[in-house]
Amino acid sequence: MGSRDKGSEMKKLTPQSSKKNDEVSTPECAVIPLLPYINPEWTIYEAAYGKGILASHFIKRGFKVIGEGRDFLKDYMDEPFDCIITNPPYSLKFEFLRTCYDYGKPFAMLLPLTALEGTNRQKLFKEHGISLIIPDKRINFINSEYKSGSYFMSAWYCYKLPIPQQINFVEMKK
Repeated sequence: MGSRDKGSEMKKLTPQSSKKNDEVSTPECAVIPLLPYINPEWTIYEAAYGKGILASHFIKRGFKVIGEGRDFLKDYMDEPFDCIITNPPYSLKFEFLRTCYDYGKPFAMLLPLTALEGTNRQKLFKEHGISLIIPDKRINFINSEYKSGSYFMSAWYCYKLPIPQQINFVEMKK
């Protein structure tokens, strides 16, 4: 107990929310660093389409985006597409990564930097390769529990995109 009185209670540190909430919206500023590496002629498969907010950022720039109403982990996409771009549920990040690699097409997944951790994910990265686009600021994701903000750093985990280096630090612009 150290210098604390026996009668005093220790403050218990808990996460802001213990409720699992994987549904967050990607703000438009998060896609800007990725745009130079996406061919404007490509059809994008948004693998975690949800409300379509991430897809809308690409559609308004003239990209064709598919994936609405599909379950990426259960439904094989037989419609032609050129790359996968998604912000998947973080509780399923390994499953999404594995499925992206299984398609063998270029992909970009927006994940926490801590997704580099973990034996199974590292095995995938070593076997197939990965490049990162790391913003210099936290991305202010939006979800139903809080208006906006994030307590962690994120990066675009990319495969088979024409990215100049394996790790790329970029300035986030609003």
